[in-house]
Amino acid sequence: MTPFAHLLETLAFTPGRNAKLAHLQHFFAQTPDPDRGWALAALAGTLDLPHVTSSVIRALVEERVDPVLFRLSYDYVGDLAETVALLWPGKGNGTPPTLDEVVGSLRMAGRTDRAAVLAQLLERLDGSGRYALIKLCTGGMRVGVSTRLVQTALAGPDHPLEDITEMWFGLEPPYLPLFAWLDGGARPDLDLSLAFRPVMLATPLDEARLADMVPAQFVAEWKWDGIRVQAVATPEGRRLYTRTGEDISAAFPDVIDRMDWHACLDGELLVRAGADVAPFADLQKRLNRKRVTAKMMAERPAMIRVYDILEEDGEDLRPLPLETRQARLAAWVGRVRPGGVDLSAPIAFDDWAELSALRAGARDDALEGLMLKRRDAPYVAGRPVGPWFKWKRDPLEADCVLMYAQRGHGKRSSYYSDYTFGAWVDGPEGRRLLPVGKAYSGFTDEELVRLDKWVRANFTERFGPVRGVRPGLVLEVVFDAVQASPRHKSGLAMRFPRIRRIRWDKPIEEAATVADIRALI
Repeated sequence: MTPFAHLLETLAFTPGRNAKLAHLQHFFAQTPDPDRGWALAALAGTLDLPHVTSSVIRALVEERVDPVLFRLSYDYVGDLAETVALLWPGKGNGTPPTLDEVVGSLRMAGRTDRAAVLAQLLERLDGSGRYALIKLCTGGMRVGVSTRLVQTALAGPDHPLEDITEMWFGLEPPYLPLFAWLDGGARPDLDLSLAFRPVMLATPLDEARLADMVPAQFVAEWKWDGIRVQAVATPEGRRLYTRTGEDISAAFPDVIDRMDWHACLDGELLVRAGADVAPFADLQKRLNRKRVTAKMMAERPAMIRVYDILEEDGEDLRPLPLETRQARLAAWVGRVRPGGVDLSAPIAFDDWAELSALRAGARDDALEGLMLKRRDAPYVAGRPVGPWFKWKRDPLEADCVLMYAQRGHGKRSSYYSDYTFGAWVDGPEGRRLLPVGKAYSGFTDEELVRLDKWVRANFTERFGPVRGVRPGLVLEVVFDAVQASPRHKSGLAMRFPRIRRIRWDKPIEEAATVADIRALI
């Protein structure tokens, strides 16, 4: 457990990608099985541990520390794991447990004795170990490491990254066959017929780049406002995956039931509203459902709009050029006529000006923008620069007033870096602010220091780790879309909000109203 705790601490305070890679590679080379496999699962988000709620953890601490001191400390620190690590009495008694022992103990513990098992483990660890243990129990390492980065560290110079990503979903923690192969053994013999195929991703288009791009070399498609999925069906079974490999088959039985074919398709999951595609907000109501009723499926029937075919009747089509794959896909759809599936047809265009004019109307048609794909590009996992571009519609924007601030995580844990902002509404009680969104990106490190200083000088009340501030600072916010939301006081929810500019100069009275933002729906 101690080496893993040190790794988390090092990664949290290492900003550069290459430096993080070096630390990961050193850890995997020096750490024995199965600890390195459990660490890999924790960093990649595939470690399945019985969840320990924050209330259980707080109760354990308050049995050993003055509850008032704990609450004051938690308010100040803003992170439960860090607070527990600092306040838990003692410096670690006895030999620290291995990561394998930690995972085994928590998995074998029943619901009633899980808290006692956790307390015994905490007693044997120092501050860094306790921090890592709480992060394991609550989920989310938040050290700036993605699954792709971890896989890259495993590949190193000797193993193709594509091989690791290909077999990834056919393996389970602690990944003993994978590490045996990386150490010079035989490649794992896996049945990957129903496995997720790592997806090919697009890079945002810098419009200045169009001058060097030849229109005839690219295919244009609409960027649909759903979620990207991969549908895999073989005689052995059927699966529906998100772009990150999460299996969502159980949430969409109406899609799975109609997958009576043998292929692997890449496309967009959408829901219908009559003959039209419903807004993304309607799809959200069907996501992450453990139980799907007949009424839900009748009101919001799901379908897939496909734009690529990766496998047909067991033949891997990914090495083929996009133009060939799209011809195969069109022929396959025409021949098989799959239920609940339709084809995303390419857009005919002659030059970039014509395509730009089409993109200008994307928002009116509830589309996210355009995709540009090279006709000769094979399907390659990851985000290679050049073959695929996403040319999204221009974002919406609004000037909003800062209302609340919360401390960040990792290297931002010392700053108030997560900001809730609001818009004005007039009512019987006069003019007041209602929250319309939250963002934690879009500003420089220098601006963060200045924002943090402003929050500390202007806070008015506490809500746990959150600070309310007096109305006094305007933030220029951009967002991809806004939708009606009865769950929010303002009745609005922004999609992907981020801060574009801090309007130190603008009076708060000139900020947007809720009605202004509602008009953008």
